[in-house]
Formats: sequence, C-alpha cells, structure tokens
Amino acid sequence: MNKTEFIAVAGFALSLLFHMTRTEVCPPSCNCKSLGEMKGLHVDCSSRKLTELPALPISTKRLYLHNNSLTSVPPGALDSLRSLEEVRIFDNPWNCDCHILYLKLWLEDISAPSLENTRCASPAPVRMKPLRQLTGNELGVCKRLLPIKCLEFFWRDLILIAGAIIALILVAWALKFSKKLVCQINLSLYHSKGRLLGRHTSKNHKVL
Repeated sequence: MNKTEFIAVAGFALSLLFHMTRTEVCPPSCNCKSLGEMKGLHVDCSSRKLTELPALPISTKRLYLHNNSLTSVPPGALDSLRSLEEVRIFDNPWNCDCHILYLKLWLEDISAPSLENTRCASPAPVRMKPLRQLTGNELGVCKRLLPIKCLEFFWRDLILIAGAIIALILVAWALKFSKKLVCQINLSLYHSKGRLLGRHTSKNHKVL
C-alpha cells in the first residue's frame, strides 16, 4: 500500500469513527441512560422546551419527547432509530399540516399507542384530534405530497417496464430480421440449386 492509498484508508476510517461517535453522543438537552443487558439507551428529552428534534443516538430504545414545544418532525429524522421499542411524543403543539405526515406514517409503523395519544394543536379544524384519525381530506394538499416515495417507486418501475418493452421490441425485431435473413438465405440457396440443376440439365441435353 502506497502513501496515497494509506491516507485515503485512514481518512475513511476516521470519518466512519467520527460518524459512529457522533450518532452515539447523547444530545445536550436530553438525559441518556444505558439499559444494560438490553443493549440500548433510554433517551429522556421530555419537558425541555424543545422546539426542534435533537440528533438522537442510533441505539435509542426508549425515547421520551413529551411535554415540549415540537410542532413537526423533519422527514427521515427518525429512520435511523431501528432499535426503538418505546416512544412518547404527546403534549406537544403538533401542527397537523403536510409536515406532520412523516410523523404520522412513522408512528403507524412504530407505535400505535403513541399515534393514538398524539393530538393536533393546529390548525383549528383538527385541534385536539388524535393524529391517527387524520384523513387525506383534512391534510388537504398533503394528498399531493403523500406519494413522494411512491413516485420514486413509480418512476423506477416505469423505467424498468420501459426497458423491458424496449428489450422485447428489440428481441422481436431481431427474430423478425433473423427469419427474414433465413428466408433470404433459403431463397438464395434455392435459386442457386435451380441454376445448378438447369446447367446440369442443359449439359445432359447437349450430350444427348
């Protein structure tokens, strides 16, 4: 390994170590406790007057965010918490517009009780309504924002389908071309045989 390769590998290792360390650091505004044999963290960020979601350790198993001033959660902000088993986010002034959609979908997968206990603070038509009961009509324009991931899959599938169709067309064209070529070759052979047979017959007539 030369010097350049060593520097590149060392830089990658340091960046990976920094990332792992950063994602395991307890947020300054929270209190983190090890769960021992459960191999995870109890992260208590409740009653801290938080207005934004802090960067959470990926090993978080219990997350308490209740009694804060949170109004929304950025899309993807909680996706790294794959070990999460319990979450409390009630008693926050959640603004149930399009930006609440990510949290609603995430809670549907992670915690049904939290979804039931989480209530909207605004806008007025859905005030105090459980997040679970929100419908597409109430979210309004969110119906157009909902299928962001779906659109990604749609375009991916569309490209795959288009590729498959193009491949089938090319195969069909190739088969048609090959059949035409075979026919032309057979016809050419037939004519060649005919000419040879004609010459052979004419020679026989001359001999006679």
